[in-house]
Amino acid sequence: MSPAEPVRDPAVPVPCVPLPDGTRYVRDHTVYACVTGSRAQGLATPASDTDLRGIFLAPTPAFWGFGKPPTHVPGPAREQLSWELERACALALRGDPNVMEALNSPLVLGVEPVGAELLALRDAFLSRAVLDALTRYAHSQGRKLAADLRGHGAPRWKHAMHLLRLLLTARELLRTGRYVVDMSPYREELLAVRRGETTWESWSGRTERLLAGTEARAAHARLPAEPDHARVEDFLVRVRRASALG
Repeated sequence: MSPAEPVRDPAVPVPCVPLPDGTRYVRDHTVYACVTGSRAQGLATPASDTDLRGIFLAPTPAFWGFGKPPTHVPGPAREQLSWELERACALALRGDPNVMEALNSPLVLGVEPVGAELLALRDAFLSRAVLDALTRYAHSQGRKLAADLRGHGAPRWKHAMHLLRLLLTARELLRTGRYVVDMSPYREELLAVRRGETTWESWSGRTERLLAGTEARAAHARLPAEPDHARVEDFLVRVRRASALG
């Protein structure tokens, strides 16, 4: 006779099933890796960090148990962040500037076949939603910078530079139909803002003109109103199925 199963005390909580080690997913299942931030943007200085970004494909069987794969993993290196493929696609479909920058980075460190398929889908993510995301961020950051000015007498010029950079990204998207990461043509202007070599009036006038121009032209941009959800979902289902079949 097998021993009776012990009776669980309902007052004692059931222990949580531990989640898988996220670092292992980054190490073993990364399909795309790149550099973002100032080095990819052409704005690096000797003090700049190297921002590493990646996308990993969690094996489909990892979703079948109680412990699901992580949607994103910080590290293991300093300034490193990776997204699971589905999370990266969902964010890119919403026009998230961080994922869009990673997908369009000129500094690619490695790409597997699934990553190459994802990069071939970059145009599917481009839509007016990207412009909306950039302008929403600009409005939000502009309010924070104005609050800094009121509270401390000076804005955070590093943040002011990044806001201007994103508005220039939006202008390039309207002009070229592409998400342009390399800001080398604007390097001197942007780094001067970062060093505080401008005035609040000059900076705010510049950003307000860019923001107004972007919003005025958005409705007539040579971009689809919505991203191609069906095409992206077809890609995701195919790679999940292939993973399940081994």
